[in-house]
Amino acid sequence: MFSTVTGFMNYSEQAIQAARYIGQGFMVTLYHMNRLPITIQYPYEKLIPSERFRGRIHFEFDKCIACEVCVRVCPINLPVVDWKVGTDIGKKRLENYSIDFGICIFCGNCVEYCPTNCLAMTEEYELSAYDRHELNYDHIALGRLPISVIEDLTIRTIPSSIY
Repeated sequence: MFSTVTGFMNYSEQAIQAARYIGQGFMVTLYHMNRLPITIQYPYEKLIPSERFRGRIHFEFDKCIACEVCVRVCPINLPVVDWKVGTDIGKKRLENYSIDFGICIFCGNCVEYCPTNCLAMTEEYELSAYDRHELNYDHIALGRLPISVIEDLTIRTIPSSIY
């Protein structure tokens, strides 16, 4: 008889504990039901990146003095700078500048240490391509001005501060 009473007591304690767990689960569910959804419909809605967002690098060919500081400070020696010494002026003349965004880690060291400020980070983050060789941008592609998310009227922009 004593074992029946302890079995019943043990069973009731387990039932109360299970009811607590179910109640805690319902509380979490009710908490999440009151929140707004975080999902955005990506091609039609885009988040506005923050001020210090590090996207695609913009390059101004005319400002560059081919000092190769960007190559030296890059952790993976990524920017390729081709130059030759101009015979008429006796200084370096930039021939070609390219960055492979398939390898770039977007650390921003090249932008930070550039003495002439010819490099800048943009808010452009859509760099997907079907072929990895399309991610190798030369000085012409790097010089293209970025398309701002805010100025595109076909897309509903959502400030990232909401999230």
